Amino acid sequence: MGFDPSGEYLLTISHAGRGVFSTRTWERVARDPVLAYPEDGHGVGIGPIAGVSVAVTEMNYDTEELSLNSPDGSLSLEYDSGTIVVSENRV
Repeated sequence: MGFDPSGEYLLTISHAGRGVFSTRTWERVARDPVLAYPEDGHGVGIGPIAGVSVAVTEMNYDTEELSLNSPDGSLSLEYDSGTIVVSENRV
């Protein structure tokens, strides 16, 4: 997962393809089932962020955890054992 540089979108990448979610509504705004795994820590955006290189954080498969922050630090995402928690931070 990774936020685009503006922090308006979250790019997700998995064995099922790529998805883009609006960070304002958390609605999925784009989906592509074609496999496109990250290279050198970056994934390629689709939909409203098509072609944008997005820095992504991969899940730690030993602990099944993942955490990342939006570019401006206003959002934190924590993934643990199938559950994603989104927190708003004071900036």
